[in-house]
Amino acid sequence: MPPELRARPFALLRTERQRRMVVAVNRAAASAGIAPGHTLSDARALEPALEVAEATPEADSVLLDRIVDWARRYSPWTAADEPDGVVIDITGCAHLFANHPCEGLCEGETALAADLTGRLRAAGFSARAAIADTPAAAWGLVRFGSPEDRRLERLDGLPLAALRLPVEMVEGLHALGLRRIGDLHAMPRAGLAARFGGRLLQRYDQAFGRLDEPISPRRPVPEHRERLTFAEPIATPESIAGALRHLLGRLCKGLEAAGQGVRRLRLDAHRTDQRVDDEPQSLTLGTSRPTRDPAALARLAAPLLERIDPGPGLETLVLSATETGPLTAIQTGIDGEGIDGQGIDDRLAELVDRLALRLGERAVLRLVPRESWLPERCVAPLAPVEALPLPKPWPAGRPRPLRLLTPPEPIEATAPLPDDPPLQFVWRGLRHRVSRAEGPERIECEWWRPEGSLGLAVRDYYRVEDGAGRRFWLFRAGLYRPGEWPRWFLHGFLG
Repeated sequence: MPPELRARPFALLRTERQRRMVVAVNRAAASAGIAPGHTLSDARALEPALEVAEATPEADSVLLDRIVDWARRYSPWTAADEPDGVVIDITGCAHLFANHPCEGLCEGETALAADLTGRLRAAGFSARAAIADTPAAAWGLVRFGSPEDRRLERLDGLPLAALRLPVEMVEGLHALGLRRIGDLHAMPRAGLAARFGGRLLQRYDQAFGRLDEPISPRRPVPEHRERLTFAEPIATPESIAGALRHLLGRLCKGLEAAGQGVRRLRLDAHRTDQRVDDEPQSLTLGTSRPTRDPAALARLAAPLLERIDPGPGLETLVLSATETGPLTAIQTGIDGEGIDGQGIDDRLAELVDRLALRLGERAVLRLVPRESWLPERCVAPLAPVEALPLPKPWPAGRPRPLRLLTPPEPIEATAPLPDDPPLQFVWRGLRHRVSRAEGPERIECEWWRPEGSLGLAVRDYYRVEDGAGRRFWLFRAGLYRPGEWPRWFLHGFLG
């Protein structure tokens, strides 16, 4: 909200059934008695100076998703609670804030809530936070009760709307004289279910922890994740590298206990001046095979750390193993170097990883035979140290060029018909007279590829040499048919 509107009554409107309805108000409008659900005419009757604007639920949803992503700094289990809330499962995370600076001596949970609401208020949002044993209890306390009291017994005094019940159901319960959540304790469950359906008892049991309510996080949660929050922000390259080594040590211990190795790492760096709608700085590191060697991973990550701009300082680092693979114990050699079952030692694997990091993962590959007679399909690129079954060797006695054109380029050739090699051909405007030739070698497409990758089912290949000693690999497309001019292509260059 613009600062000039905060002190004046302001409301957001939405059209429902051809009526202009209030869907949100600021504090000044609420003080005047205006509340969501009022019509515009009723709201203007209470406050003639009310300023209004059109609600934009789509933009609000996008903003809420950005706040959910920002809240991952506290826990990876974050989800949107439409239309105006965020639910966070902080199990196992609150102790990280036990020494966080706040007013007085705070426990971890209180400090976490204070830090979260403080940052949101500094960003211009009106925010409240409640911590409870169940998501439903936290929802009711933050909207209808005291966020500071997390005891489930405090739910008894809250209105029935705190159970997230439909308005019609709440009105039906009021007709029976039931006003508070505590009034439901003495009521027979069978009677409530018969009159109001299972929704009432579901919400009631979720609030008191008798029925689980799992949180579905907005983004996948890595199984192995480590977080480090600093009492004082860090900004020097040495301190950032030291923090990363500490996180890698903790992460690799967890991977070892699970019999896993990391294939891809992500480091998220949160700055002290990071806004709610800002993404953290992220670095991604991949490995050619599962590993859990902290020293090797630190060496790989060292060049990437230069990309982090600490600004006024980093306050939190989060290291996640976003992709893992099974990794059992490896027998070491006499020299202490590990060699896996494929005969690949640690030094070779680390070299591959460093090359891939510098040149790109798709730039470091190995070529293996593939069972296909088509020249452009008989070789497959694979990761350098990826395990694969032993391939069949290439056929002997059939020379192939080391360099292929992709795709083959058309040429103009002069040749006796039907099967003689060309006497001359023109490629890229240059004429080549053929002095020597071998062929033809007929290659047909696989039966499941009737037209082939070039739309050509049959090719007759020739190895030719021009007067300057340059050797080419040409082919004529298709079978000979009287009255049709044959099509010729240059596919590669022979040594």
